[in-house]
Amino acid sequence: MSSESPTLRQVQQMVDQWITTVGVRYFSPLTNMAVLAEETGEVARVMARLYGDQSAKPTDTLDLADELADLLWVTVAIANQTGVDLTEALARNIEKKTTRDATRHRDNPKLI
Repeated sequence: MSSESPTLRQVQQMVDQWITTVGVRYFSPLTNMAVLAEETGEVARVMARLYGDQSAKPTDTLDLADELADLLWVTVAIANQTGVDLTEALARNIEKKTTRDATRHRDNPKLI
């Protein structure tokens, strides 16, 4: 991978290329949903030990970057296999949040 950050479309293409060559094929969407839940739990475990009150076991690997990358990977895989263009989806999502939450967070006294 080059030193430049890939676009979301390029990330989707990279994941697809790896899955269809090295990985042989996509897992079923339901299996990938289960993997997404599993990876989310692994992020939660690392966060609880790094930023929460839990202490790590000597055998714990607390690599938040790797766990977040696993989450991104399976999210991209699900998008690929269900025909979601993440570039378009993210743009729509940001627009939705910007419209819906134009003053919501600014006016929240808990955030001041």
